[in-house]
Amino acid sequence: MRDHSYRLATYADANGEPRAGIVVDEWMIDVSGALAHTAAESLAPSAMSVLAVLERWRDLHPQLQQIARGARKGEFTSAISALSTAQLMAPILYPGTILCAGANYRDHVAEMTRALNLPPEPDPHELGLKPWHFIKASAACVRGPGSRIALPAYSKRVDWEAEIAVVIGRECRDVGIDEALDFVAGISIVNDLSARDHLRREGIAADSPFRYDWVSQKCFDGALPFGPWICPIDEIKDLDNLGVRLWVNEELMQDSSSSNLIFSVAEQISHLSTRLTLRPGDVIATGTPAGCGAARGRFLRPGDRVSVWVEDVGVLINEFTD
Repeated sequence: MRDHSYRLATYADANGEPRAGIVVDEWMIDVSGALAHTAAESLAPSAMSVLAVLERWRDLHPQLQQIARGARKGEFTSAISALSTAQLMAPILYPGTILCAGANYRDHVAEMTRALNLPPEPDPHELGLKPWHFIKASAACVRGPGSRIALPAYSKRVDWEAEIAVVIGRECRDVGIDEALDFVAGISIVNDLSARDHLRREGIAADSPFRYDWVSQKCFDGALPFGPWICPIDEIKDLDNLGVRLWVNEELMQDSSSSNLIFSVAEQISHLSTRLTLRPGDVIATGTPAGCGAARGRFLRPGDRVSVWVEDVGVLINEFTD
């Protein structure tokens, strides 16, 4: 690992209050405490949040890299604790806007068209189509690593969806594809849970524009496990070829790569920025690959343990209850 490498995280202090930290090897370094020992003391409130870090990303990211270097040399000892003792929370407790890409992996689209006995889908680029996203609630849906999540009582078909999450680090509007990644702070992991049995409203005509129930399907409490931390974008070796895997208990369900994305991360950011201003702390869930439960007829049950791995980032683990 390079001497400046770190991961940006939110952890709970002794009183259970959230604080921004950086993970360096096996250590958690409190951001406010470390900055208090540098020239950036004026930027360090007593309990800096990850959102506050993201809002100053261009200035603070190089300083956090320097803190990582110093920590490996034995500096900042008063701000360091063992990672094994840290209680990790969602990297951003309340993201501003959560935008989730639908039908954005070639292998997943092919899997679902086969399961529904539909003809193969053409590449949306050939049809002149743009990326397609929906919005997920923030405070209600986001849960951190290790959280136990209650399955919604109204659904019997809650599905998993491993996804690479992109965290915005600079405000952007109407940005081009070539410059889109300049506005990204880092990459994380989400599990975009879906209540498959509540996609459509009963008793509504098939051609009605009011047929779909996105809240019931996508926005129940705990519908977006998120974490365990944010990997700075300049630590990602190849964003276009990141491995993505998901296990339910010990069974591998999803095993793919971001090379199967239909619309790239840059294309998604560029398109979304023409619709709304993206701000620091906004999160884009970039789509899920093949291997969801819907194609298997297998859905989450109380007691299941789900692990989501994204290459260069880490593993997000959650358990589910009734």
